[in-house]
Amino acid sequence: MENWIVHMLEKFGYLGVFLMMTLENIFPPIPSEVVLTFGGYITTRTELSIWGVAASATGGSVLGAVILYRIGLLLGMEDLEKIIGRWGYILRIKIEDIYKADAWFKRYGYWTIFFFRMIPFIRSLISIPAGIANMKCGLFLLLTVTGTFVWNILLIWMGTIFDESWKDVLMWMDRYSNITYGILTLAAVVFIAGRIHRRRDEA
Repeated sequence: MENWIVHMLEKFGYLGVFLMMTLENIFPPIPSEVVLTFGGYITTRTELSIWGVAASATGGSVLGAVILYRIGLLLGMEDLEKIIGRWGYILRIKIEDIYKADAWFKRYGYWTIFFFRMIPFIRSLISIPAGIANMKCGLFLLLTVTGTFVWNILLIWMGTIFDESWKDVLMWMDRYSNITYGILTLAAVVFIAGRIHRRRDEA
């Protein structure tokens, strides 16, 4: 998949970045880290600019996010369960992933849209519970665009810094993802333990 992404960006430039980032949001297994860091790297070798790649990447990401938002808005959790139960193996999405995103959205509110746009894999799925909750479209777009742009420009910039060693960024992103998931899991455990303790005190 990595070679295919690199080929698309080399051949189609900004359009390739836009299409890859749209697909990355709809099909989470496509790694945005590869698209963005390589996109940053090729700005040092071609006429593509950092801001052009950032704009294309952000436009593609937001389009993909809006599609998932609309899916959540139109279908709801019950229908999604049926669809993912049948086709999830093709999309490589588990219903548990949707449940997690929905739980985090309900727990932390609208700001998850901004902050979770900077967490691999979850950054795509968080748009679905926003749609299910009928979040105001304007607010969803504002938080999605700002969170997405911060994530995109950071990885594109890292691609320019690492230059031919741009793949090293992927190793660091794996560590970042593991640490972030660990923190989120710990926060969930602490929250659940607090709720249980509070109920015992009330009883």
